[in-house]
Formats: sequence, C-alpha cells, structure tokens
Amino acid sequence: MKFNKVLTVSTWYDRVLIETVMEKIVPIIPIRDGIIFPNTDSVLTFGRPKSLSALESSFAHARVVAFVLQKNARLNEPTQEDLHDIGTLSHIERMIRSDGEINAQVKGLSRVKILSFEPHDSFLLAKVIELADEIKDTEEVKALCNHLTNQFRKAINFGKSVDFLTFMNIMSENSPSELSDLVASVLDIKPTEKQALLEMTDVKLRLEKITEILTKELKVLDLERKIASKTQERFEKGAREVMLRERLKTIEKELGEGDEGGEIRELLEKVKKAKMPEDVEIKAKKEVSKLAQMNQFNPESGYIRNYVDWLVSLPWSTESKNDVDVKNAEKILDDDHFGLKKVKERIVEYLAVHKLAGKKMKSPILCFVGPPGVGKTSLGKSIAKALGRKFVRVSLGGIRDEAEIRGHRRTYVGALPGRIIQGIKDAGTKNPVFMLDEIDKIGADFRGDPSSALLEALDPEQNNAFSDHYLEVPFDLSNVMFVTTANMLDTIPPALRDRLEIISFSGYIQNEKFKIAKDFLIKKQMEAHGLTSFIIEVKDDALKFLIDHYTREAGVRSLERQIATIFRKVARMIAEGEKKKVIVDSKKVEKFLGPIKFRSTIAEKKDEVGMFTGLAWTEAGGDILFIEVALMPGKGQLILTGQLGDVMKESCQAAMSYIRARAKQLGLAESFYQKIDVHVHVPEGAVPKDGPSAGGAITTAIVSALTKIPVNRKVAMTGEVTLRGRILEIGGVKEKVTAAHRAGVKIVILPKENKRDLEDVPKEVIRDLKFHFVNHMDEVLGIALTKNLKKKNLAQAMESEHAFLHAPSPTQAD
Repeated sequence: MKFNKVLTVSTWYDRVLIETVMEKIVPIIPIRDGIIFPNTDSVLTFGRPKSLSALESSFAHARVVAFVLQKNARLNEPTQEDLHDIGTLSHIERMIRSDGEINAQVKGLSRVKILSFEPHDSFLLAKVIELADEIKDTEEVKALCNHLTNQFRKAINFGKSVDFLTFMNIMSENSPSELSDLVASVLDIKPTEKQALLEMTDVKLRLEKITEILTKELKVLDLERKIASKTQERFEKGAREVMLRERLKTIEKELGEGDEGGEIRELLEKVKKAKMPEDVEIKAKKEVSKLAQMNQFNPESGYIRNYVDWLVSLPWSTESKNDVDVKNAEKILDDDHFGLKKVKERIVEYLAVHKLAGKKMKSPILCFVGPPGVGKTSLGKSIAKALGRKFVRVSLGGIRDEAEIRGHRRTYVGALPGRIIQGIKDAGTKNPVFMLDEIDKIGADFRGDPSSALLEALDPEQNNAFSDHYLEVPFDLSNVMFVTTANMLDTIPPALRDRLEIISFSGYIQNEKFKIAKDFLIKKQMEAHGLTSFIIEVKDDALKFLIDHYTREAGVRSLERQIATIFRKVARMIAEGEKKKVIVDSKKVEKFLGPIKFRSTIAEKKDEVGMFTGLAWTEAGGDILFIEVALMPGKGQLILTGQLGDVMKESCQAAMSYIRARAKQLGLAESFYQKIDVHVHVPEGAVPKDGPSAGGAITTAIVSALTKIPVNRKVAMTGEVTLRGRILEIGGVKEKVTAAHRAGVKIVILPKENKRDLEDVPKEVIRDLKFHFVNHMDEVLGIALTKNLKKKNLAQAMESEHAFLHAPSPTQAD
C-alpha cells in the first residue's frame, strides 16, 4: 500500500520514515563526472551551495541522499532536465567541513529512479523508487563471476592502479551483484559509460559488459608494459655502452694512446690523405685536436665531427684528366646535338686553347640564353662528356636565400655548405662541368640576394679562393667550368651578367626540327617504348605534318611528347595482337593525335589595298602577320586594335606622323587626315603583339589605303621606321625569313644592316626567296606597291632626305 498521496507532513525527512520501503523522498545531489555504485565506499568533496545544504540537512536527520550524474559537467546550477533519471541512493558515513567545502565518506546502497521532483528552496528534492537487481543463480553467472575475478587479478599484475582496500573487497566473497558494482567502480572508462552500467539492472548483462571492458583494459595494460620493458632495455643498453666507453678511454689513457686512438686517429689519417692546402690542413688538425679533448656527449662534438668530415671529403687535389682529343670531342657534340654551330665552335675553341695553354688558362663562364626546349641543359651534359669530366647540375629557379649559395654559418643548428661546395663534393673532382640552371629565375628577399653571392663564384679573376660560410676556408673554383642557362637576360643583375659569356640560342626552324626528330627523337622514343624499325616506320611527310600542325614552340619538347603519344598508341596496337608493320603517315598522325591544333598562316591570294604582310618573331619561332588599314569619315583619329603592345602602338603613331609630314611627296593633300579616321588592325586579336619591327609594314599599309594603290601580296617585310622614314635593323632574321618562306612569300624586304644575318638562314630558304635591302621608306614603297607613286615627288623626297641627313650640325651661338 502507498500512503504518500494521503499523508501530509511538514518536513521531507518525516516522509522518508513513514513512507513505504520502495518509495522515498530524498535530497538529490548532482555529480559532475563521477558515479557512486551500490556496495561501494567513496570519499567526495562538495562545494556548491545546494550540495552543501543538502548534505547538512541529510546528515542532521536521515543521512540518506541520492547522487545523480549531470548530463553536462560544465553546468554549475543544473536543473531537473540536466540530470539522468537513475542515480544511487547512498548513506553518509561521516563528514568533515573545511574552508567552505565538505569532504564526505558515502556508501552506495541501491539504484534508484527519480519519479518526480518536490518543491524545495534550498536544494533539489525528489521522490525516488529503488530498483531491484534482476538475477538468476545459474552456472553461467558463477562462471562469469570467476572469469571476472581472474581478469581483475591479471589486470592488477599488469599494473592497474587500485587501492588495497578495494582490491581486498573485490577478492572477498561477494554476490554477483556486489562483484559487478565493485569492479565497475574502478574501471577506466568515461562517466557516461559508467552511467550505462549503473542503469543495467540485469546482473548477467552487467557482468558480461564489465568483462568486455576489462578485457580491453588488459590489452592496453599489456601494451604499456611491453613498451616500458623495451624502453628499460634500451636505457640499460645505453648505460652499459657509456660505461664500456669510459672504461675504454681509461685503458687508452693508461696505455698512452688516448689522444691518438680510435676515431681521432682515423680522422687525422683522412686529413693527411685529403692533401689539403697547408693553411686548411692546419685548421682541420686544430678542429680534430679540439674534438679529442671534448666529451663525446657534448653537443658541440657532433658539429665539429661533421665539419671535419666535410673538409676531408672535398676533392682538394683530385681532378679529371685534361688530355682531350679535340676531334673526338667535336664528334661527340655533333652526335648528341643537331645544329647549334656557334655553341659547338666555342666549346671546341676552348678545348684547343686549353690543350695549348694547359693550367694557365682560366675556365670560361658560359651563359646559354634561349627559349625553353632548345637543348641548353642537355648540351651541358654533352660538354662534360666531350671534356671527359664529371657533370654537376644545380637548379637555381626560385632560390631566395643567399645561404643556398654560400652556405650557413656553423653557429646554426643543421648548418650545411652552399650548393656549389655540395656539388663539388658530389662530383669528387675539383674541375667538373658545373651547370647552374635557370639563373634568370633567382629571387631575393629578407634573407639576402643569391645572385650577389654568385658574383665571386662566377668571376674567373677571384674564384680561385671562393669562401663558403660553412667551411670558413678558401676553395679553388678556377678549374671548374661553369655553364649557366637562362630564358632571358633582362632579370639577371648587370654585375652578374657582366661576368658571363653570353651565347644565344635561337629557336629551331621547321627543317631543323624535322632533322632533330628524324635523327634523335624517334630513335630515343623507340627505345623508350620497346619498339623497333621492324615494327614501326614514321614517314617524312608525317613528321612534317606533325611539326606544322601539332606543335608551336621554339624547342622540341612538345614535339617529343607528340611522338611519344603516337608510339604509345602503336605499342598498344602491338600488345593487342597487331602483327603487321605500322606505317605512320600524315593520315595516321591525325588519327592518333586528333584534329589539327595549329594551321600555318598562308600569304594572301590577291593584291589588296591597305593590307601588307609583316614578319614577326615569337618564342615558338617566326610567323607572318597581316596588317590591315581601313579609312572612314572622322576627325583625324588613329584607332589601333589587335592587342598591340606599347612599342607597337608607338610604331603606328610614328608611321602616321611620317605620312603626314610627307603628304605632298606621297601625292596626298596636306590636310588629308582632318576628315578621316585611320583604323590599323592586326588579326588574331587574342594574341598579344609588341615590338618596333613592324613599323615599315604598318607605314606601307597606311600609304596603300590612302593612295588606293594595292600592295603586292608576294612581298613581306620587317624593319623599324623612324619619323624621317629611315629603316632600322631588327632581330630574329632567321626565324622571320623562314616563316616568310613557309607562308609562300616570294620577296622579302629587310633593313640594309641585316644583310649579314642571312648567313644563319638555311641555303634552301635563301634559294627560293628574293631579298631587297633598304635604307628608306621610299625604297619600300617602290617595291611593295603594285603601282609607282609620282616619280617627281619621290625624287624630291629623296633629295630632301639626303640634304637633311648630310646637313652640317648647328653650332651654339656665343
């Protein structure tokens, strides 16, 4: 029977006494991160006001409270919703007050479930009901209890930390319920997991879950024990080695061998064999002596040992033989690289002079400048091969730290010599071919300027005593042949550029690419793909088609990739059972590589007014460009389109100024420009264009548009124009003339000063073209326009130009 609904009492502790055994009204004390299990004793510390009030009130009367876990441990004032429904009814055994806190020893009595909360001002008060354990006394439960006891004993042996009283309680005779609660209270698990165990009333399930958790703990404890054992073994081994080393030192001292024994003797022997310069050897021996007097556990001993190792490992006196056959070296260069005549001549000249002068000659500092893919880096390897020397390559692209070149000071942890000294050590000789790749891509920041650090190394007059910050002794680099590479000279500082012997690499023309592909690339890719000439044959027309329509570059890297793509597809066909020899022609190229990527620009089919063909240089080689001029009513405005650069825009303005200044001689009204706008456009507007070399072509196109005289479609020109109509020399003649030949042009107009540059143009190209070398725009107009301007006007123009050019210079008035 239940009386709580009909009785009215004034205090909660009276109701505890008079109500039934199962239902009680007791103070509720929240716990942040702990669980009190039934049948266990615990000592807790309380400091929150409500908890203190509940303890005081309970201890003065029934001494019974219920401890309940908070859902969120961070809450300082938890409410009814912040608590779990199931807690532990506990008895307060004793209590000590100190400094606003209470230390209480409590004993868990039973599991209780909160039915409802009662109103109370000082603390939480709730009606609870005791939860009885569900247990069947079976053989399985007894076996679980025995297994759990054994596992717990094993955990203690593995080092689980449990106080002695708790251990004795667990090892005593206990009921299954008591055993499960006692072991659960010492498990190393989270409070939420312990709460889950508290909420289990089925003793058998509780025993199984606790056994599972304890087994996991045993595995962790076993691993910890093994780790500790290994650590102890290593420590004991280290201590034993230290003791033995100290004994060895003592024995060596007694025998008088301590200073020259073991490692020190070995280092001194290496110093002697290295054949260093005298001053370097003195410094090395001094460092070894310092190491001998130093305790091996001193951190500085490691730094000194590394330093001495670097000194003895450098090739102070080791060098490659210099007895080189000049003709054989020339043959090696020709076999490895097609073309590059000037570069090869320079290398052979160096060999010839070196053979005559011997060691008196200082090695040059070469700088190969040219677009990507033309063979600058690979030529460095061929030079080393021709000279019979070791080859070292260091990429300088992106380096921003001066210490990368000159090394770090030894005061820094992990200090090392710079890349030059490291390369010399790797080469093993003091006279390798040393390539500094991408010298134009060196950066600079707060750590210094690496290009400035190269000034000493790349100066033949002072690199015989190169100083590295780590070594702190001079090293002779005068026998090293330095070869540097760059894509452009603009980003190289002037002081560094002055030390370099510049050798320019021009882009390959179509014929050169064809020969390189046929003689080098195809053989190389055949070997790389496991193919032979019996399996595949690449026709000449296929190679030319591939070069013209699938690559646009100055070098041959993209061409090699496209050839590799074709060979991969052929290799797949062979692997899938193709037995016939695969013959690659232009149709097969298009099948393997897909639609054509680039189309060659072809000259116009008929003579046009206001249209002239110019010649341009690009990184991919030469090309032609069409300059179009249109006239329209306006106010004398000059309109420029086609994504022209600043220099090219200025060329257009100079051309217009020249025409306006010579309007009368050209048969134009002096005010012709006042009522028209002149629009100059260069097609392929998505491609940026710049440079002054199109000035003559632009001037001719504008004159054609103004005079209505068509331009000869078979003529192309290049040359810078001045305001007086003079034609100035330009660069890239080889590439531009080759592009004109490829486009079907028959007549090429060049500045007179560029006549000497035709030596570099292939003979077959020169044979098919007619060249005109000019000094003045009037000569250009006479060649390019299909009709002549008035002869009288042209004669007057030439006379006035001659008078202007040869007039005496004005003198300054007194």
